[in-house]
Amino acid sequence: MTLFRSMAIRMALVYILLICGFGYVARVLYTVQISRHCELFEKAQNTYTTRIETHGTRGEIYDFGGSLLVGNMPTMDIIGDPANIYILNKKDADKTETECRMIADFFEKNCENVKSDEIFRRLSRRSFTTKDKDGNEIEQDCHYAVIATGVDYQTAKDLKEKVKELSFHGIAFTSSYRRKYPKNTMLANILGLTNVSYDTFVPVQGIERSLNDAMTATSGSMVYERARNGRHVTFANSRSEPTLDGYDIYLTIREPLQAIVEEELDLMCERVKPHAAWAVLVDPATGDVLAAAQRPTFNPNDRATMTPESSANRLSELALEPGSIMKPFVISYALDKGFVTPGSIVDCEQGVWKYAGRLLHDTHNVGKVPVTEVIKQSSNIGTAKVSVMMGAKNLDTALRSFGFGQKTGIQLKPETSGIFRPLEKWDSLSVSRFCIGQGIAVSPLQLARAYCMIANGGYKVNLRIVDRIERGDDVRVMPVIRETKSIFANPTTKKMITDMMIGVTEAGGTCTEAAIEGFHVAGKTGTAQKVINGAYSNRYYASFVGFVPAENPKFVLLVTCDDPTVGSRYGGSASGPTFKAIAERTLKYMHVQPQLTKEQWLAERSAAQKALHERKVREDALVQARREERDRQLKAQQAKETTKRTGTSVASRPASGSKSNTIRR
Repeated sequence: MTLFRSMAIRMALVYILLICGFGYVARVLYTVQISRHCELFEKAQNTYTTRIETHGTRGEIYDFGGSLLVGNMPTMDIIGDPANIYILNKKDADKTETECRMIADFFEKNCENVKSDEIFRRLSRRSFTTKDKDGNEIEQDCHYAVIATGVDYQTAKDLKEKVKELSFHGIAFTSSYRRKYPKNTMLANILGLTNVSYDTFVPVQGIERSLNDAMTATSGSMVYERARNGRHVTFANSRSEPTLDGYDIYLTIREPLQAIVEEELDLMCERVKPHAAWAVLVDPATGDVLAAAQRPTFNPNDRATMTPESSANRLSELALEPGSIMKPFVISYALDKGFVTPGSIVDCEQGVWKYAGRLLHDTHNVGKVPVTEVIKQSSNIGTAKVSVMMGAKNLDTALRSFGFGQKTGIQLKPETSGIFRPLEKWDSLSVSRFCIGQGIAVSPLQLARAYCMIANGGYKVNLRIVDRIERGDDVRVMPVIRETKSIFANPTTKKMITDMMIGVTEAGGTCTEAAIEGFHVAGKTGTAQKVINGAYSNRYYASFVGFVPAENPKFVLLVTCDDPTVGSRYGGSASGPTFKAIAERTLKYMHVQPQLTKEQWLAERSAAQKALHERKVREDALVQARREERDRQLKAQQAKETTKRTGTSVASRPASGSKSNTIRR
């Protein structure tokens, strides 16, 4: 009995040990297969799978018709491995230094903008000091030194062959691409540019900056299983994350019109030698910027041409006092609200008027004239009197309704909103100065948009320079943002102000140089003193802005000279001829037929000249009558004073040569 009991105990112990063993194995299996499955599976995958990063390309920029303005050019970057060069030659330090010098000299001879001493310095830095997660300094080998970037593909390929022949160690050629601007200076300030930092494009300005998120490519990857020798196992599972190129940008710019504007702007710079100049062409119906240019400018392909003066985007960033081109906004509001009519007479005080203790001058003497002549002759005093009649609150409403003090909505960064003080911060002089473009600062794009509103009948539009963005079948059109309600309550306001602006380019107007045969041109001159160091100077912004055909405008065009140094400083003479040249070529490009035959156009010009002559005759006769009346009154006053002094009238004095006992006192 004792024997069987001992066997039973031993068997029970064996069973218990077996059960515990199986339990342990089961627990381990559970842990491996269930609890730590994901962790261990990931570790296993890392041993037999490979991940390859894939990168898309940055979106390109085109004009409205698909002409390439900014593209991607395949290039190569040449990278050195200083630590590898040292390891391969570690038994001979002199040989290492010699090879680094040979490499540096070789690339200086064969690559542009590469300096031998700089490359040698980089290749000689075999290690660098950094800190670990605990803050301890550690020394690491340096495996990355830039020799040259953006080397064109064929040159890099030839260099690679030479490097192989010369047995230079530790040199790698990696594929990359750089931004290429095939039109060089064309539209450079609008397009902007990018820098490259660690293979990443960093936008600097212009469209490149404003739409950087859309143009930036999305990186992807491909994961596949590999054999022990590293080869791809074709029958195994693989997966990939898609790589998406950046969106391509299509602008509202028309390249032929852009070329016209830039060519004529260059000719204007040769003619008047300004400090700077710019022009912008806009569709008043949609707010599309059809062309925009400025001088000076730069070539994005050659960074040596960049200066603070040439690289700034004056169209969206510059805020300047506009001068007389502000007047139509004030007069149109006064007409619309019934403060005046085109025939209302305004006394322009013969060129000098005192208001709020300060004198206001016109550039030429203007007397009592209808409101039409106030615009035609660009009278500061006439406009200021209409503004004072309206009152400060109405003037503030008028200018803000045309978008001043607000951004234009264009897809450009940065963009200024200008300088337009709140009504409560106006002084007693503001109402007579803001209306003539003094004390208020606006950008060229704000002016262009405001004139679009006059041209299209008072409908506010946001300016657009991007028409659509595309990536394959994914096309996103930028909407035209235009208010459905006109700021003009009177439907005839647009015609009244347009007729007045047509007079500016006719006989007696301030810019007959902008007249175009066969068309009515509505426009306005502006000659604004520049504020330098807080005071008005003897330097000027000379501008002309207008739209053609006046009755059904196809475009609004603004042309400005900053401080013309040759010829006239006035907007009509400095900018008017360039406006005409650009407008004539643009009308031909758009196939716009003339409104009038040559005979009709000449007849209208002749009638306007005749009316001007008759008005001058009447004015001269009136001036002569006033002069004669003034002389008569002066003589009567002198006679009265003489009589009072002598006690004898002039008529009772003896004739010349006769004797008289009268004593003169």
